[in-house]
Amino acid sequence: MLAGLSPGSDLERYFRGRMPRMALAVLVLMPLLYGAMYLWAFWNPFGEADKIPVALVNADRGTIADGKPMNAGDQVAKALIDSGQLDLTLVSVDEAKDGVASGKYYFSVTLPENFSEAVESPNGDHPEQAQLIFTYNDANNYLATVIGQDAAEQVVNQVNAQIGEQGVGTVLTGMSSAGAGLEKAASGAEELAAGLVTANNGAQELATNMVTARDGAAQLSSAIGEIDRAVDAATDPVLAAMGTVSGSGADPGNLGARAAALGGRIDAIVAGQSSGGGGQQQAVALIDQALGVLGTVPGPQAQQIADALGPVRTMLSPQVDSAALNELSVLRAEALALAAELNDPASPLRVGLTLLQDNDVRADIEAVRNAAGELDSGAAQLSSGLVELTDGAAQLAGGTEQLVTGAQELASGLDAGVAQIPQWTDQERDAVAKTLASPVALTTEYTQEAPTFGTGFSPFFMSLSLFVGGIITWMLLTPLQSRPIAAGVGSFRVVLASYAPALAVGFLQALILYLVVHLAVGLKPVHALGTFLFLILVSATFLAMIQAFNAVFGEAVGRVVTLAFLMLQLVSAGGIYPVETTAKPFQYIHHFDPMSYTVTGLRQLTVGGIDSRLWISLAVLIGILAASLTASALSARRDRQYTMDRLYPTVVV
Repeated sequence: MLAGLSPGSDLERYFRGRMPRMALAVLVLMPLLYGAMYLWAFWNPFGEADKIPVALVNADRGTIADGKPMNAGDQVAKALIDSGQLDLTLVSVDEAKDGVASGKYYFSVTLPENFSEAVESPNGDHPEQAQLIFTYNDANNYLATVIGQDAAEQVVNQVNAQIGEQGVGTVLTGMSSAGAGLEKAASGAEELAAGLVTANNGAQELATNMVTARDGAAQLSSAIGEIDRAVDAATDPVLAAMGTVSGSGADPGNLGARAAALGGRIDAIVAGQSSGGGGQQQAVALIDQALGVLGTVPGPQAQQIADALGPVRTMLSPQVDSAALNELSVLRAEALALAAELNDPASPLRVGLTLLQDNDVRADIEAVRNAAGELDSGAAQLSSGLVELTDGAAQLAGGTEQLVTGAQELASGLDAGVAQIPQWTDQERDAVAKTLASPVALTTEYTQEAPTFGTGFSPFFMSLSLFVGGIITWMLLTPLQSRPIAAGVGSFRVVLASYAPALAVGFLQALILYLVVHLAVGLKPVHALGTFLFLILVSATFLAMIQAFNAVFGEAVGRVVTLAFLMLQLVSAGGIYPVETTAKPFQYIHHFDPMSYTVTGLRQLTVGGIDSRLWISLAVLIGILAASLTASALSARRDRQYTMDRLYPTVVV
C-alpha cells in the first residue's frame, strides 16, 4: 500500500483494547443520535394529534327552534368526540380552566352558553356567528399550541359544515315549499291569462257590436223621428176634422133625413120642370136649399153633390131643358144614396162621421201622437247612450288587451321562476345542503409527496448527523499526521493519509445511518441507491471541510470554528423552515451554506422530482470537497516548519 494512503497507526490504535474499540464503535454510531433517534422520536407528530389531551366544555343552554327544543352544543360536542381528532374530555368550565393552567390539558375547547341561540339566529332578525372558544397555554408546550391551532381550523370547518348543512337544509325545505306555492301561482296565472284572453275576445266582440248597435240606434232614432213627424202630419188633419165635426153639433141621422128630403125636393123639381117653366124657379129655389144643406155636411160626397148641383142651378136659372132634368135626376139619385148612407149606421160614411165625433178616438190619436214623441225622445237618448257605451267598450277592449299581456307575462315569469326552482327528493336535498354548507372541498395534490413529518425533515437531520459525526471523527483522529509531514511526504499524500481513515469511518457512519433510517425508522426514499451514494458524498465533503478547518486554524481553534460554522449552517440551510422566513442575513448566507445543498440533494433523492438542483448540489459538494482537500494540503506544506505557536499553542481544547 502507498505510504500516503495507509491508515497507519492513527486508526490502528483504536483496535488495541476494549475501550478504544468501544470508542470507535461509538464514533461510527454517533450520527444515529441525530439522524435516527430524532427522526424516530418526531417521525409523525401531527398524525398523533389524537393523543393530545384537550378539555371540552359544553356550556350551551339550548334554545327553542320552530316550537321545539334545540341544543346544538350537544350535537357539536358529540360530533367532536366521535371524530377522534383530539383526545377530548368533557369537563366543566372550572375543570377546564384549572386543567389548562396546570398542564393537565394542553388547551380547551368551549361551546358558550348562547351557542344554540347563535346557530338559530340566521332564522331571526339578528343573525350572529356562533363562537367556538379555544384557550391555549404556551407554558404547557408551544408546539402543542401550534398543533392545536391547526386542529382548531379543522374543528371549525367540521362544525361549520355540520351546522351549515342543517341551516341550509331548512332554507332548501322552505325553498321547496315556496316552489310548490309558485307552481300554484303559476297555474293560477295561466288560468287567469286564459280567462283574460276569453274576456278580451268578448270585449273585442262587444266593442265591435257596440259600434254596430250605436250605428243602428242612430238609424233607429232617425227613423223614429221621421215616424213622429209623419204621425203628427197624419193626425193633424184628423184632429182638425174631428174638432170641426164635434163643433158643428151635426147628427149623422139628421143629415140622412135631410139628404132624403133633399132627394124628394129634387124629385119635385124634376116633376115641376116636366110640367112647365114655372116650375124652374121652384127648382132653382130647391137647389139653393140643397146646396145650403150640403154645405153643412162634411165629407167628399157632400161636396161632390154640391159641385154637381151648381151647374144644375145654372142651367135651371134661364131655362130648364132635358139635359138639366137628367142632371137633376142624377142629383136626386145621389142625394138619395147619400141619405141611405147617412141613415145606415154600418155604412163607411156613417162610421167615419161617428168616429170623428168619438172623443175616445180623439184621445187615442192624441196618445199615439204623445207616444210617438216620447219614442222619438227615447230613441235620441238611446243613441246618445250607445255612443258613450261604445266609447267605454273600446276602452274596455284596450284595457283587456293590456291585462292579457300582463297576465301572460306574469304567467311566463312564474313559469320561469318555477323552472329555476329545483325539485329535490329528500336525499337530493340533503346532498345539496351538504354541498352548500361546505361548497369548497380541499383536494390535496402533490407532484412529490413526503408522507410524514419525519420524511420531510430527514434530509436536514441526516445532513446534521453526518456533520456531527465528522466533528466527533476528527476529535478522535488526527487531521494532519505529523510523521508524514516530518518525513517530507507530499502535501496531498499527507492529507490523504489522515483523510483515508476518516473517510472509512464516514462510510460506515453513512451506511449504518441509511440502514437504520430506512429499515427501522421507516424512510422510503424514491431513489434508494442514489440516496445512499449521496450520503457518502455528504460525509466525505463534511469530513474534508472539517479537516480543512482543523488544518488551517489548528485543532483547538479549528474545533471552535467548526462548531460555529455548524450553528451558521443550521439557521441558513432551510432544512426546517423555508429560508424566506428567516432573517435577511441568513437568506444571503443560504446560497453559500454547504448544508443547503446537502438538504436540497437529499430532498430530491428521498421525495423525488430530480431536476437541475440535484446536479448543482453534486457540483457544489464535489467543489467543496476538492477545495477543502486543497486547503488542507496547503496547510500541510506550511506545517513543515515548526513555530513556537505550534509547539506551545495559545488555545487548547
